[in-house]
Amino acid sequence: MALDRLLAARANGCPCAPVRSLVPDLDAAYAVQSAWVAAEVAAGAVVVGRKVGLTNPVVQAQLGVDQPDSGVLLDTMECPPGSPIDIGRTLQPKIEAEIAFVLARDLTGGDIGPADVAAATGWVVAALEIVDSRIAGWDIDILDTVADNASSGLFTLGSRRRLDGLDLAGCAMRMRRGAEVVSTGSGAACLGDPVNAVAWLARSARDRGRPLRAGDIVLSGALGPMVPVLPGDDFHAEIDGIGTVSATFTGSTS
Repeated sequence: MALDRLLAARANGCPCAPVRSLVPDLDAAYAVQSAWVAAEVAAGAVVVGRKVGLTNPVVQAQLGVDQPDSGVLLDTMECPPGSPIDIGRTLQPKIEAEIAFVLARDLTGGDIGPADVAAATGWVVAALEIVDSRIAGWDIDILDTVADNASSGLFTLGSRRRLDGLDLAGCAMRMRRGAEVVSTGSGAACLGDPVNAVAWLARSARDRGRPLRAGDIVLSGALGPMVPVLPGDDFHAEIDGIGTVSATFTGSTS
């Protein structure tokens, strides 16, 4: 069973074989994801938002899909700004810079387009997502990543900024490891504009019976290539017009 295989990987700290042969379709993959989230909530975790993945057309082409995917953010995934992150909490970590949305209103009805997202947004935030896969060697397709909670790991947020007047599609991003620039991009890499990604998520989440609500944090998708993370790495990302966010990793890999 796909859920059992993924749970064992998490518990043992040892990546597992792909689960796609155990998951017949996308609905079944989301059911596996939901079962894992339900178990985490039953154990005391709190859902704090969602993430959008596969927002870059190049990555979609690599996996043979024509749409993004989504995962669930739990309070246990959020890392306080400025506090070192124990890399041992992950299996195969990679990091990417994103724009996070903090919703001030529910997004539940109608067609839900970019204007609805903008009206419902309280703040945008520079964010770093530490993506992780329980599948050995990141040997994943769309079914693997969805079942594995969209390859979610951890995340950390920078300071808040009002959305008013910002051109998110034009926001340039630079991420450094130490002094070296290791990833660059812009909001346009995220479905043309990060608000498009959040609008897609809002429609998808509503249609699956779990609409976005006020207070949710939404990671809208990578602005540039993701970068592998090693113990001792220190990352700093700047997103023009929005702000900065940093993450330092300690400990050793699982």
